[in-house]
Amino acid sequence: MKATPSDVWWLGIHSRGRDKRGHQGHAVGSNLMKLLVCAKRVPFTGGKMVLAADSMALETRHLGFTISPHEECGVEEAVRLIEANGGESVVLTLGAPEAVEQLRDAMALGIDRAIHLQTDGAEFDGEATAGAIVDAIREDEAVSGPFDLTFFGNESADSGGFQVGLRVARELGRPCVTGLKGVTIEGGSVRCEQEVDGGRDVYVVPMPAVLTVKEGLNLPRYPSVPGRMRAGRKPVATSTPTRPAARLELVRLVVPPGQGRRAELLGSGPSAAPKVVEMMRKIGVV
Repeated sequence: MKATPSDVWWLGIHSRGRDKRGHQGHAVGSNLMKLLVCAKRVPFTGGKMVLAADSMALETRHLGFTISPHEECGVEEAVRLIEANGGESVVLTLGAPEAVEQLRDAMALGIDRAIHLQTDGAEFDGEATAGAIVDAIREDEAVSGPFDLTFFGNESADSGGFQVGLRVARELGRPCVTGLKGVTIEGGSVRCEQEVDGGRDVYVVPMPAVLTVKEGLNLPRYPSVPGRMRAGRKPVATSTPTRPAARLELVRLVVPPGQGRRAELLGSGPSAAPKVVEMMRKIGVV
């Protein structure tokens, strides 16, 4: 379907130049693009989650960290689009000084430069995060032109707020399409595909736009050794955003109970055979 501004909020990837709509963005007759990926440093998703003594934060002393999985797909998609069209890709994160590790990881995969909104490590809520990102986007666009597309993960792997991409799009006045499993550039527009029961919903929106993507959009590559070496030489612009007064209060964190393990004794010797067969039928083995 062809989306109109009333159908979706805009988020965008911008390319340099002035497009036929009169926006300084995707250039007529030019495939060069300028893309932004917003990524978050999160604990490895397969690790065991342990809370600090006050139940207000995760105990991270023994955890490894990575880019949030949905956002890994955003990084990969931006790299692929620049490989196909030319231009510039940028990765941005809001986080502690250690988050530069994830910026370097993204640049090792092919991202050209990074923006680090450095904090003391305290969590920003969705509204504060979006505000800091909007300020950084506007500052960068004032210098080097607008982003054609801005990628977010559909939700972060830790807080899972589903808010930041939508808030950024609304503040910038750009269309936003969420939960994407397919992204294709079509001239000055982007074709967006969402998986739904029985098929896919398709939206075509003009650039610049903001897109939130999900795992399965693509298969992220592994960084090469030369890529990691180049990443160490790529520029990282660092600034310290002002954290506004929180409008949400964290009461406490709770780790959901696991299903646990349970053993059931079915008997011993030949007398247990009927119960074994019954159990196998129950679980669908026979």
